[in-house]
Amino acid sequence: MKPVVIVGAGPAGISAARTLLDHGIKACLVDESLRGGGQIYRRQPANFQRTAKQIYGFEARKAEAVHRTLDELAPLIDYRPQTLVWNAEDGRLDMLNNGRAESVEYARIIVATGATDRILPVPGWTLPGVYSLGAAQIALKYQGCAIGERVAFCGSGPLLYLVAYQYAKAGAQVVAVLDSAPFSAQCRAVPALLRQPLTLAKGLYYRAWLTAHGVPVHQGATLQQIDGEQRVRGIRWDQQVLECDAVGFAHALRSETQLADLLGCEFAWSALNRAWLPQRDGAGRSSVSDVYLAGDGAGIMGADAAAMAGERAALAVLEDSGIAIDHRRPAELEQQLAAIQRFRHGLETAFPFPENWAAQAPDALILCRCEEVSVGDVRAVVDEGHWEINRVKAYCRVGMGRCQGRMCGLAAAEIVAERSGRAVENVGRLRGQAPIKPLPFGVEVQP
Repeated sequence: MKPVVIVGAGPAGISAARTLLDHGIKACLVDESLRGGGQIYRRQPANFQRTAKQIYGFEARKAEAVHRTLDELAPLIDYRPQTLVWNAEDGRLDMLNNGRAESVEYARIIVATGATDRILPVPGWTLPGVYSLGAAQIALKYQGCAIGERVAFCGSGPLLYLVAYQYAKAGAQVVAVLDSAPFSAQCRAVPALLRQPLTLAKGLYYRAWLTAHGVPVHQGATLQQIDGEQRVRGIRWDQQVLECDAVGFAHALRSETQLADLLGCEFAWSALNRAWLPQRDGAGRSSVSDVYLAGDGAGIMGADAAAMAGERAALAVLEDSGIAIDHRRPAELEQQLAAIQRFRHGLETAFPFPENWAAQAPDALILCRCEEVSVGDVRAVVDEGHWEINRVKAYCRVGMGRCQGRMCGLAAAEIVAERSGRAVENVGRLRGQAPIKPLPFGVEVQP
């Protein structure tokens, strides 16, 4: 009998697996990490000694609950950690587990692939010592170390303040936080943000704590350059210079949508996320029969919403399989998710996308580091009359490297849109291709 497969053991995937098991379905839960929890609740190795409170702060109880749920689920379901899903075709997933190739056919699939940082490159971003905010957080949570001795955090979005706070709280020297969002924008967002007062209070606390502990926070400050030769030596912004030996930066998050693309899901432009996202209804059903979407991989809404969306998608699987459920629960979940969606609008007001980035990016700036494609290379292709993003990719190889456009794809679209005089949604989206992530040579094929 073909299983229900869940891809991603973050809050959405774990919640979905728990809901299915409560109704008698033992799902196949697949995750790349050794220990599940997703990014926000990333679990430290078993021999590490930091407490949950030290790692997760206000989210410690939630993190422990997620970890405890997965520990309870693991022996009761088909849990496959350290497993990469790299292709989807004809109702089958191709996977890589500890160097061994595997395949599994599914009856239904819940895609809960999460999100990664949205990167807008600046000169010097390829230097050793430069990390995305998410990577800096992984180093602290999973490896128990800071990315440098004097660290600057730059960009925008709630994660900027959270990571800076986590580093400073852990004892690292945070020399500055540069937030490209002006203070006036955050003031305008307060009425919408009050829809989730506890979440707003946590964000205000992180900001106030940094200031109270002597960490300079610069509002409306745009990172212009990262200095260094062999590694990071400092940063420049608004005609100011600051010495540091590591930088963490990003402008909010982007959904991981490649698997949904390979599964054939229809996409639509999301102005809120400034990205193309797979379409889904309020229950998480995609445009493809038996494919369901949950969590940040279908639109950035945070860990609490991901857990709700995972449960809702699982309930949709049960409904579509003819299994009885409590019909009051779906309506409750959809109502809660709608409230969080309205809060998300407030966040976008508070942390607006820096729309002048593309116009200010110099031609020499490396845009695609995998293929060493510069901003000028992309502009030259646009000047030849090519403005559809996949066409631009074919001509200059932007997004064709090992990251498959994860780091550069959205930035490349911004450059193409600005140069061609089009809205960014009108230049198209990079199509997903297998393998979703690079595969090593010498993979052992399971007989």
